[in-house]
Amino acid sequence: MKAYVIEQPGGPEALQLRDIPSAEPTSDEVQIRVRAFGLNRAETYLRAGKMGDITTPRVPGIEAVGEVIHDPAGVLRTGQRVATAMGGMQFSRNGSYAEQVTVLRNNVISLDNLSLSWEQLATLPEAYLTAWGALDKSLAIQQGQTLLVRGGTSSVGLAAITYAKARGLTVIATTRSAENIERLYQMGADEVVVDNGDIAQRIREITPAGVDAALEIVGATTLRDTIRTLRPFGAVSVIGLLGGPPVVEQFHLMQDLPGGTRLNFFPSGLLGTPALPLQDTPLAWLAKELAAKSMPSILSRTFDFDEVRHAHRLMESDRALGKLVVML
Repeated sequence: MKAYVIEQPGGPEALQLRDIPSAEPTSDEVQIRVRAFGLNRAETYLRAGKMGDITTPRVPGIEAVGEVIHDPAGVLRTGQRVATAMGGMQFSRNGSYAEQVTVLRNNVISLDNLSLSWEQLATLPEAYLTAWGALDKSLAIQQGQTLLVRGGTSSVGLAAITYAKARGLTVIATTRSAENIERLYQMGADEVVVDNGDIAQRIREITPAGVDAALEIVGATTLRDTIRTLRPFGAVSVIGLLGGPPVVEQFHLMQDLPGGTRLNFFPSGLLGTPALPLQDTPLAWLAKELAAKSMPSILSRTFDFDEVRHAHRLMESDRALGKLVVML
């Protein structure tokens, strides 16, 4: 099969298209024909050598949608439409930048009886499951609450906005550029704030009591300011590191963490583990909502398989404003 392989760290040119063998599935694995996959920052970090040394060739990619080729246990039938995310892809096993991928069955979700195109289905797994995990499991969002999405123009930020609106929340989203304001309103944001790094006072003008929950996608550089937007007993979940390394210097528990507020980090690596089975996720519901146009699509652009390098360049330029998808 054809797959993109990283043999040494570097820029997009480090992605080399190779012919490699497809891994035969074991009793707890499933082999999938990849029809499309979404692109993620984690893949650029791997390619650049920011996720450890590359001592053996690595196939990047942490999500895919496609059809079952073979399930040795017979749980999933050949030809069944499925999605997969994480489960060690690109780390402990080959990732999804390939014509075929072999994954843990626990990291596979059935997409049976869904009319959505492969292109649109590929926008869902990683972005929406990360947003769902942080919002539902870490923050326990409820209808009628107010949510701050800091870093709203990222693909996971857009997913969080559309998902939270579908769940009945009021959403305040941020962007560093005024040019992106309309995009966030189109996704469903109720208020948009241009982020200069110090927005807590502006958020308090919008909602004087503070927000119920905040999704921090920028990361450590804006975390203190984000915490100051919370109401008493509000919570913030960090899911992104767009602003740099995950280190908060001299964090003072009493001065920087207001009374009763909660802070956590949600890693998408939890998806598909016993703590967070993919079968419990709302992916099929999300696909139905998207197909019914009850939710806007976060798709930004689609690429052919031979355009992956170009797609990486666009992703790293911060001009994607949505999910980038590769079709096979």
